[in-house]
Amino acid sequence: MKQPFSKGILNLDTEKEADKICGQIRTLMTKQLKRRGLVVALSGGIDSSVSVGLAARALGPDRVVTLLMPERHSSDETLDLSKSVADTFGVKWFHEDISGVLQAVGFYQRYDDAVRQAIPEYGDGWKSKIVIPNVMESKGFNLFSIVAQKPDGTQVQKRLPLKAYLEIVAATNFKQRTRKMYEYYYADRFNYAVVGTPNRLEYDQGFFVKLGDGAADIKPIAHLYKTQVYQMAAYLGVPEKIRNRPPTTDTYSMPQGQDEFYFSLPYDRMDLCLYGKNNGYSPADIAETLGLTPDQVQRVYDDIDTKRTTTRYLHLSPQLIEEVPEIK
Repeated sequence: MKQPFSKGILNLDTEKEADKICGQIRTLMTKQLKRRGLVVALSGGIDSSVSVGLAARALGPDRVVTLLMPERHSSDETLDLSKSVADTFGVKWFHEDISGVLQAVGFYQRYDDAVRQAIPEYGDGWKSKIVIPNVMESKGFNLFSIVAQKPDGTQVQKRLPLKAYLEIVAATNFKQRTRKMYEYYYADRFNYAVVGTPNRLEYDQGFFVKLGDGAADIKPIAHLYKTQVYQMAAYLGVPEKIRNRPPTTDTYSMPQGQDEFYFSLPYDRMDLCLYGKNNGYSPADIAETLGLTPDQVQRVYDDIDTKRTTTRYLHLSPQLIEEVPEIK
């Protein structure tokens, strides 16, 4: 029998869960990965912070290396927040500014050229981000727009043609793939394994870049809803400033919430929708708790299905024409 749906349905026994995760990390490191320690990229966000806390708890801080990898578009506070996490858990950190690599592969020029397809005057000193309407605003389908801020602070918003949208996303994916290159450099250097930091909402809905932030040897919080990650953060002692910081992609030069770019709702309500759908609750069962109409919840359910279908390839291993039985 299903329990009554409520906002507290995702409440977690954090001590028990932390013990389970840390025990499994130790088992995987010994029996499967056979590596000495873990590398975690710190973004100043909640997921990577909790992943560092769990890694340090599982193996000890002396067997965890963290990487701080800001670039030209990163938030001004990213570096300091990331350092505060490393210091809190007593782990070693390395700073690698990836702006030079991105400049060398032409990211900034490619990005600006793509934005100019929608906003021709876009140039030096401008900032921008991609946005989508939320479930209350949309008519059942997502249309991407570009929001740009002029040097004087005024903003312009234009609908993004598909070609420009694809070029912007392809260019920004350089960031995640560049960071992953550094993560595996340090993993190879220390004979460590790489930690991936998606929560359940991101992992389920394909909110990651293939061979970028999606690449990892272990993903310790992929089964936890984002709401539960925040609970774990409080239990582990993640700095309060990070626990109170709204979730952000920290990918675009303008501040951008994840719900502006990808999800239909802010994470707390999106989590509950995902849980409701995963556990057989109808839109009518959960709508009142969420402050939505059943029709709006159904639209979120439909969007969950669409994202699962369209991002399935991100989860796939390389496809073989014929199995190689000796390698399993």
